[in-house]
Amino acid sequence: MTVVTDVKTRWDRVAQRLRVELGEDLFTSWFARMELEEFEQGRLIVSVPTRFLKSWIETHYVSKLHKIGEAELGRFDSIHVRVRMRGGVPQRPAADEQAHHAPQAAAVPQPSAIAQAQAVAAAERGPHLDPSQTFDTFVVGSSNQLAHAAMCRVADAAPGAAVSFNPLFVHAGSGLGKTHLLSAVAHRVKEKRPDRRVMFLTAERFMINFVMALRQRDTLAFKDQFAAVDVLLIDDFQFLQGKTMQQEFCNAFNGLVDSRRQVIVAADVPPAQLDSIDQRMRSRLMGGLVVDIEMPDIETRRRILQSRYETMQKRDPSVIIPGEVLEFIANRVTGTGRELEGAMNRITAYQQFNNAAVTLDLASLVLRDMQASPDGTRIKIDDILKIVGRHFNVGRTDLLSPRRARSVVVPRQIGMYLAKKMTARSLPEIGRRFGGRDHSTVLHAVRKIEDQIKTDDGLAREVALLVRLVEQG
Repeated sequence: MTVVTDVKTRWDRVAQRLRVELGEDLFTSWFARMELEEFEQGRLIVSVPTRFLKSWIETHYVSKLHKIGEAELGRFDSIHVRVRMRGGVPQRPAADEQAHHAPQAAAVPQPSAIAQAQAVAAAERGPHLDPSQTFDTFVVGSSNQLAHAAMCRVADAAPGAAVSFNPLFVHAGSGLGKTHLLSAVAHRVKEKRPDRRVMFLTAERFMINFVMALRQRDTLAFKDQFAAVDVLLIDDFQFLQGKTMQQEFCNAFNGLVDSRRQVIVAADVPPAQLDSIDQRMRSRLMGGLVVDIEMPDIETRRRILQSRYETMQKRDPSVIIPGEVLEFIANRVTGTGRELEGAMNRITAYQQFNNAAVTLDLASLVLRDMQASPDGTRIKIDDILKIVGRHFNVGRTDLLSPRRARSVVVPRQIGMYLAKKMTARSLPEIGRRFGGRDHSTVLHAVRKIEDQIKTDDGLAREVALLVRLVEQG
């Protein structure tokens, strides 16, 4: 049955209310890809693209979906969640599929014990355990020296010895080497002490395994996995969602730390900024060593490029990049190691496809959209903070603080706008540099200033003046 326009409009309101009540992060994680299929005869049918989403919504959100759905659609008796097949066609319910009558618990198909064991084994191997990501291949510089030293210390610790940093929490933006360091620890421990059990999981894999255990009705086996672990490595911790899920992680975490076994956690932001994580868990994470990885400085970028170039030449000796071109990349591409490697790949690809020599002119042409600013100078967020603070007579401390006075908020928003327009930094990175704010706060500030300068000539002139001041240094 085709869903009529009026019902679709009311369903859009259901989605909007879910977004407001759950928050942007939870809505995006679990409901952004849900679609309305049918609404008739007291039955609401929705679809999602994966079995994991289906299981998670059935287990945690059926009651809320039912409540909000009735507020907008009118009373209905049951909810069916289906998995859309490729091509967008939803799967028909199986003969034994049970409708969800809120607030009853979900009845879902159970995977075999073999399938669950295979998933657990895959998690232990580690979805990100790249054989090339070792301490030997990690380029150390002033921006990551502390994180590297801490990781080496815990990787080399003797079994049962008192660990200095437990838990060890590493935070940094994407592409700065968090996963590389986690993989390096796993490799080092397995190489030096093969008898030690290492478990490397992403937060998403932790959630998937837990949901599988719930479906299998064997959460005890899930808990037992962690009881024998010597080193637990968790990546992308900021994606851990749900009160029950966090409680399970907290239990495993506490058991390991209390028995003096090592836990290392990596995330995009420091523990204090993990707003979706329970305060007690955040406090426990802050009780160990918290280190960050900053953007690489010029010397580190040079070493990263040289290391990547040597690796590239081993794969293909015909690739020749002159030293002056590597120096050009190091000065012009001021982002992460991933961006530096991407710049090299673009240059070599252009050279091979066009059968042209790698020269400074070619590098400048290929990387013209990766330069931090048109004149080639590197604009830093610290420079923007300094110039904005001086212009508005607002201290740096106030700009980074939670203060909401208009005299502080407006300069802060203008600073975020300039950072987005004049640097290559991502929204999360800008948020981190502006007092650890969420990327959505930065996006709101950028859009607000963009809208205001269209109608406020005075503000437009003020922003233009600040742009010139920043460019002049």
